[in-house]
Amino acid sequence: MRKFLISVIGTLITGSMFAGGLVTNTNQSALYTRLQSRNASTGIDAVYYNPAGLTKLGDGFFFSVNNQTIGQTRSVLNNYTYLTGSPKEYIGTVSAPLFPSVYAAFKAGKFAVSAGFNPIGGGGGATYEDGLPSFEMSIADLVPLLVSRGIPATQYSADIFFEGTSTYFGYQANVSYEINKMLSVAAGVRYVTAKNTYNGALKSIMVNPAYPAFGAGYTGGMVLASDFFASGATTLTGLAGGATALSALIAGKIAGGVDPTTLLTDAATNGLEPTQIGTIQAIVTAAQMNPEGINIATAQAIMTAAAPQFTANAGAMAMYSVATQDIEVDAEQTGSGFAPIISVNISPVDNLNIALRYEFKTKLELTTKVFDNKGGGVFTDGQKVIADMPAMFAAGVEFRPIDRLMVTGSMNVYFDKNNDYDGSESFEVDMINKNFKEFALGAELGLTRKIRVSAGWLGTFTGVNELYQNDQRYSTNSNTFGGGLGIRLLPMVDLNIGGQYTIYAEGSKGYNYMLGQIAVPVTETYDKDTWIIGAGLDFFFGKR
Repeated sequence: MRKFLISVIGTLITGSMFAGGLVTNTNQSALYTRLQSRNASTGIDAVYYNPAGLTKLGDGFFFSVNNQTIGQTRSVLNNYTYLTGSPKEYIGTVSAPLFPSVYAAFKAGKFAVSAGFNPIGGGGGATYEDGLPSFEMSIADLVPLLVSRGIPATQYSADIFFEGTSTYFGYQANVSYEINKMLSVAAGVRYVTAKNTYNGALKSIMVNPAYPAFGAGYTGGMVLASDFFASGATTLTGLAGGATALSALIAGKIAGGVDPTTLLTDAATNGLEPTQIGTIQAIVTAAQMNPEGINIATAQAIMTAAAPQFTANAGAMAMYSVATQDIEVDAEQTGSGFAPIISVNISPVDNLNIALRYEFKTKLELTTKVFDNKGGGVFTDGQKVIADMPAMFAAGVEFRPIDRLMVTGSMNVYFDKNNDYDGSESFEVDMINKNFKEFALGAELGLTRKIRVSAGWLGTFTGVNELYQNDQRYSTNSNTFGGGLGIRLLPMVDLNIGGQYTIYAEGSKGYNYMLGQIAVPVTETYDKDTWIIGAGLDFFFGKR
């Protein structure tokens, strides 16, 4: 049963759930929300998107505060035959009401210094009211498991609760320098703090065995699986002991001169007491043999062979009893790392701006803390987990054919092939076929001197293979459409309002699920959509 928690680690609540690569968020301003392309920005959000472009600001102090409210719906369809209602769809919701980005920059002459804060990864938590296939499949296995052991059963149930948060905050500082009117450069560093929290429980696993041999209460009603298996272990242990003792008793009778062909039920000639005969018949029946008309030699042979099998089955029942007991988890993982950032801005002519940015890999090693010994058999206090963020290359262009019109394009490449996504240094799983890429186009038109409208498109092209995909973490190609307004509220204050909606391509994965030693073909289908509403205020204290 603990498989459901093992599969959660590092997949359910970590990584990027919004715009960006597999684990990186790039929707870092309200301007981005309404344009989808900001890599060549020369506004205040260039603190993140294009630090070298900050030299295009006028002298003075600039400040921006943004927030986005984000929602996502996920769907997983699984056709595992033993799931109740198979094929079964699991719907999950992700909510991030607060997704802030704050930027500040000071420009004087050829120099600009800047700082920024944003959720560079994570930023939300997923809720599945009906669980997930990986949570439920191991519980559904109980029914065929019981049936395979000759125990009639048709139903299962469980109370599953799991919640988690993932927060990867980035604190960035840059220094920018204008070499000449055409060329500017910048260098910076981002400090990332990561924190994942896990709180959950798997309780009240129940089945409906019709097997009074393990207890008078097991007649087809729903009962706790751990109690049933414990009763089975006790019953089988008793049968094993009885079979060994009575087999030895019969051997002694035969050695003492009793005819081995004497019928078991002939107490007058075999020297067995009626209660002993009844117990032997019960043991023979439990060994799935017919006790009617057998002699004592046959009974002894059956019990001798059955005793070790009873012992083995008792051990299995005890193991299942432990595995179906309630599990609780209360743990967190924390860590931090640094990523250097370099940036170049090129302006060959006044109305054209080209930007290049490279972010180095952020090495993150998270340390696990377990509270109140609630590790659930999965989390170990002090355990280390690798959660690196990949290096990325970003390029962008802005072109203003006329004063009121700006068109822009962006490209991001995330170097996933050089990143570790399996969470461990002790083994390596090749989950990536090619690097994740994004391409974006946007346009902004000034309707008046104070009002600007904009729209944009972003396309993503993932490079993961089936080893990466599962019901909690999957990546497919997507198309995002955004739009919004920029409004000059005051000579020194701009308001940006935007919204975007992301449509993901449906993905699927076929695999063999191991039911004991049997490989059961399973197909999962993945889908999701995301919406974002953003608003931000930009303040200017100096020259524009």
